[in-house]
Amino acid sequence: MGAPGVRLGDLSVGFVHSLADAVRDTGHDPLPLLEQYGLDAARLAQVGARLSIPRYMRLGHAAIQLTGEPALGLRMGLCSRLAHAGLAGITAAQAPTVREAARTLMRFEPLYGANYRGQSSFHEDSRGAWLRFYSISPYNDYNRFVVDSILSGWLHQLSILAGTAVIAERIEIEFPAPAYSAAYAGLSEQPPGFGAGVNQLRLSQHSLSLRNPDHVPGTWRHLLELCERELEQLTRTRSLRERITQLLGPLMSGGREPGLDEVAARLKLPAWTLRRKLVEEGTQFRAILNDTRRDLAMTYIRDTELAFGEIAYLLGFASAEAFQRAFKRWNGQTPGEFRRSQRHVP
Repeated sequence: MGAPGVRLGDLSVGFVHSLADAVRDTGHDPLPLLEQYGLDAARLAQVGARLSIPRYMRLGHAAIQLTGEPALGLRMGLCSRLAHAGLAGITAAQAPTVREAARTLMRFEPLYGANYRGQSSFHEDSRGAWLRFYSISPYNDYNRFVVDSILSGWLHQLSILAGTAVIAERIEIEFPAPAYSAAYAGLSEQPPGFGAGVNQLRLSQHSLSLRNPDHVPGTWRHLLELCERELEQLTRTRSLRERITQLLGPLMSGGREPGLDEVAARLKLPAWTLRRKLVEEGTQFRAILNDTRRDLAMTYIRDTELAFGEIAYLLGFASAEAFQRAFKRWNGQTPGEFRRSQRHVP
């Protein structure tokens, strides 16, 4: 779908299984929809097969339209399995406790998903821990289900591991309370806090300490070693350009333009070293910034209903007119022409 060159992240096609099961649970056949998106049985069985984030968002939106179920993401979480996250999920399933399973899912997330907006994280203190999912704002009908499926899925997967219900003390969600907010009942001890500053759920020390009856120490250590090797290989093969692109998404949110010095500090490199290394890779910081801004613009236009003025602000342009001119220069189309051309493309 869409124009080539959009590099905003991807995830394992394993996540499609929970979406298909959720659609099936509503009494609908998911197979025609999956085939429309090129996700037939052969594709889903490919080793290492990935699905782009924008395509996944469109697939989820189409599934919600098919089922008429706006809370489909929460149902997806209840249909999810640790194995859907591949090697990282299988490893988490062998963790000794809920705590270690959650840490494993966060640490090895790059093995099953990469998003320019950030990475999930685990933050523990003396009373418990926050499991945090990064921001994917601005929110719309194409991406709320992603947050729902992740938070619901974490709780469901950890409950399966512990053999007992794992309920969050609190859940905080960035987007405003949706019409289906009653569907969150049972996920946390308190009603979810909508319009929050971050997407996260809180687990108590008791929940974190719940043990996994299927844990086998030798198998656990072996799987951890395999994950560490895979992560090291992934990190080693990523170019400096890819690492910078990964940083720019979160830094650009809120309508500001990050500079080379800021990015160099995040990479723990002197600015002059970063500049030299980029020259060695045949590129410049400004080119990477512009490419990232273009990719973000294409995604916002195609996958949201945001006004072009709002997109211009999010991407740090001085005005909507400046954004329109830049987009025409990048793609040979105005933003309006591009949005219309994408509306009927799966």
